[in-house]
Amino acid sequence: MNSDGSDWFSPEAATFGDRLAAARDAASMTQAQLAKRLGVKAATIRSWENDLSEPRANHLSTIAGLLNVSIMWLINGEGEGLDAPDDAGALTPDVLEILSEIRDLRAQFRASAEKLGRLEKALRMKLKDQVE
Repeated sequence: MNSDGSDWFSPEAATFGDRLAAARDAASMTQAQLAKRLGVKAATIRSWENDLSEPRANHLSTIAGLLNVSIMWLINGEGEGLDAPDDAGALTPDVLEILSEIRDLRAQFRASAEKLGRLEKALRMKLKDQVE
């Protein structure tokens, strides 16, 4: 993360859930209020914000409209969205370093999870070929 916080919501720095929660907070909306507007349960919003699940495309469009951000910003942090928090530039270098390490680890975990998914798919295909 840059010391000025310019990549605060980038894919390497934040997840979909992080961006959703930040946009919801910026819109001064509670999870329950957003859930009601979307016609889903508050637990669904919590699940999205905790990156346990993701909304369908039709909900993404509505969420983006309600929170005044672009769909692409919600998905990958690019496009019309939120600026870094005002206090992001006030963080001390040691805190920024820790945040950077956490974000690096998150990116490594994400890459490892994607690799694991590809390997599992390849294994399933090989096992399926052996059975046939």
